[in-house]
Amino acid sequence: MNLRPNRVKEKLASGGTVCCVSGLTDPEDIDRFGPAGFDAAWLEGEHGPVDFRDIGDLTRACDLWGMTSIMRINQNEQAIVYRALDRGVQGIVVPHVNTKAEAQNVVDGGKFSPVGQRGLFTSRQGYGVENYFDNANDHTALIVLIEDIVAVNNLDEILTVDHIDVFFVAPSDLASSMGLIGQLDHPDVISTWDGALQKISQAGRAAGTLTNNDNVSRFVDLGVRFLMVGAGGWIDAGATAYKQAAGIA
Repeated sequence: MNLRPNRVKEKLASGGTVCCVSGLTDPEDIDRFGPAGFDAAWLEGEHGPVDFRDIGDLTRACDLWGMTSIMRINQNEQAIVYRALDRGVQGIVVPHVNTKAEAQNVVDGGKFSPVGQRGLFTSRQGYGVENYFDNANDHTALIVLIEDIVAVNNLDEILTVDHIDVFFVAPSDLASSMGLIGQLDHPDVISTWDGALQKISQAGRAAGTLTNNDNVSRFVDLGVRFLMVGAGGWIDAGATAYKQAAGIA
């Protein structure tokens, strides 16, 4: 048995752009979405229903379609990071990473020695893989959320931390931390959001952010290489269009 490749890490390493979908909360949903050919599924364990018991079946569904399974956890705790990895996810998203030390903590919990200090246990991804511990670090994606103005102010230092694959600028919490809750179209929010993404790209690191059909091309032009989109927006838009076509208010 060979270790399953991490599609997100491979595409980023080759200079490619990753498409990741969120909002799929059941293995059947992932199976249904699989033919769309996205690179990754974002499993929501901070704001959504995903729990450790769910991870095995969710990641098996992702494995069937060659999609990288990425889980957002709810705390920057090493034990939570590596427990999720042990259950089978191929990548971790950690919220509210505001300092260099907090970014390093993600690496320490997400990578085996000598890079980090992840607890020595064979992940579901490692079953039957004889050299799992020698290669797991190369197939484990680490993503940190830059979602507070303090993180933006500390971004130069945060970007010096090695072994982080994506620095993801999350606009909603960023706007809130600026005293502009819900105002994603405010000039100050847009300027801060775009500036952080550009700084990440200019530092030679991979930038990520939340996108939709209307703004994704703009973020591609800014150099964003990890594009996340929520399936909920597509459902809402499709339902609205259907009702309009049917003449239903």
